[in-house]
Amino acid sequence: MGHEPFDTPFELYQESSGGDQWSSANHRNRDGVVPHRLQGYRVRSGALDRRGRRASPVVSLTRGHRSIAVATADFWQNFPKAIEAGDDRITLRLWPRQYPDVHELQGGEQKTHTFFVAFGRDRVTGVPLDWCRSPLLARADPSWYCASGAVSYLTPTANDPDREYVALAQTAVDGPDAFERKREIIDEYGWRHFGDIYADHEAVFQSAGAPLISHYNNQYDGVAGFATRFLRSGDPRWWTLMDDLASHVADIDAYHTNSDKAAYNHGLFWHTYHYVDAGTSGHRSYPKHPKVGGGGPSAEHNYPAGLLLHYFLTGNPISRETAIELAQWVIDMDDGGQTIFRWIDRGATGLASMTGSPLYHGPGRGAANSIVALMTGHRASGEARFLLKAESLIHRCVHPNDDVAERHLLDAERRWFYTVFLQALGKYLDYKAELGAIDGAYAYARASLLHYAAWMVDHEYPYLDRPEILEYPTETWAAQDMRKSDVFAFAAKHSSGDTRARFLERADYFFQASVSTLSGMPTRTLTRPVVLMLTNGLMHAGCSRTSEMPAPPLTDGFGTRRSFVPQKVRALKHARIIAAVLTVIAIAGAAGLFYLLS
Repeated sequence: MGHEPFDTPFELYQESSGGDQWSSANHRNRDGVVPHRLQGYRVRSGALDRRGRRASPVVSLTRGHRSIAVATADFWQNFPKAIEAGDDRITLRLWPRQYPDVHELQGGEQKTHTFFVAFGRDRVTGVPLDWCRSPLLARADPSWYCASGAVSYLTPTANDPDREYVALAQTAVDGPDAFERKREIIDEYGWRHFGDIYADHEAVFQSAGAPLISHYNNQYDGVAGFATRFLRSGDPRWWTLMDDLASHVADIDAYHTNSDKAAYNHGLFWHTYHYVDAGTSGHRSYPKHPKVGGGGPSAEHNYPAGLLLHYFLTGNPISRETAIELAQWVIDMDDGGQTIFRWIDRGATGLASMTGSPLYHGPGRGAANSIVALMTGHRASGEARFLLKAESLIHRCVHPNDDVAERHLLDAERRWFYTVFLQALGKYLDYKAELGAIDGAYAYARASLLHYAAWMVDHEYPYLDRPEILEYPTETWAAQDMRKSDVFAFAAKHSSGDTRARFLERADYFFQASVSTLSGMPTRTLTRPVVLMLTNGLMHAGCSRTSEMPAPPLTDGFGTRRSFVPQKVRALKHARIIAAVLTVIAIAGAAGLFYLLS
């Protein structure tokens, strides 16, 4: 529909996406029913009743020399929406009354809408607010972004010598499996879903039938991946993916509430549970299913760094506020004073550092995500408590003199995530150097990184070289190998001589192993491996082979590592002791009473 006149009263109502999957099970309500009746939109004006698929309307009302125009961004994508015009007003219905169901905004969710109003003549475009449909995007040249050093390890895409690596990431915007096209498979549209990525890797074992509904919820920080690709290339498609996903994450995936327990409040919900349909769970991760035990947000899924980068690029305060919120969540989930065990033990819960098991507090992705989130909070706010907490978690999880063999890190199914932690150590060291804080905490983290990297040189191998020990030897394992390349690149920056050369050789080896293996797999364009390519591997082309990080002052040593015991374990032990003492007292009291009465 072009720019054309209509009579008042006028109504344009978009009930569904209008796509081929407009009535997808993705839109089931609390009763498991898809309430949509209309494929697309309906226009009513006087006797006119017109139907269509997808509307991006601008409505202007003119009375004499006076006019007003209203438009909203992503109108059909964020259905349901309605816009109406009467004799003296325009009404934009963000939660339209025409919808045949309630609007199920859940506790902790919010929704941010963007709309534009022009009072009087629009001097930008002939059609009032027509520019809002595709606004201009101002940007610098990619070479300037990369040379600025504002974001580490960026190389202009055009200058990146690793063309096979570039091609793997480029599938997010090019070809039949581009992320925008994947939205159509499950109709990842509507005010709750729009901006998220379809987690198609979860459907690979599905039998014939309707596609499995699975939401990605920013796992491995796709927001950051899209942002860095925009900076490297200037391609506006990356900007759009970044902006859409950041808005979704900040509104829907982040749990904006104080009404749950501290372990969950202000956290980030996981992706949909592996290989299970989302059902009626929305973006709350855990559907009602026999294979799913339930749960909530946890440190193993916390990715605010991309949100802060989104804020720096757009100025959107919601992204910054959410990034700080997720950093504060790390502190709160680890605060024993906010749990039911506080009356017995008020020490750290361990929820900020556990990975896989409540008893594992070694190098893992839970602690890694917490450390990166805390550094993000520190960068966003300048509040020292965030960085101090990050350093306490580093001390909790690793020590420069650890017996690495005791960690069983080659047990890939249960310990693969240790490389995420070592990457976090590398990022921490970069950040401390940026701050000029070459102190004891820096020395501790540096020594720990080098200690573990030295072990990796002699023991690590590409995961798919031993597929027999993997439950699902999929393309994700090849993509995860890229983390090892980054770890060795970080370690090389803190080394010299033969040790440095060996680390660089291993960085090259795992980079090539990851890229070549993944490139040969037909499933390389699935969402998870593509996001891993977007967020890892930048150091291979972007890290100078000759740069060296500052060495810390000499130290007398790092003492002995203290084993961490989580609050619940400590509290239950204390409770048993208290119960035993009370039992003894009760028995003694009963015996004394019996003696007095006998």
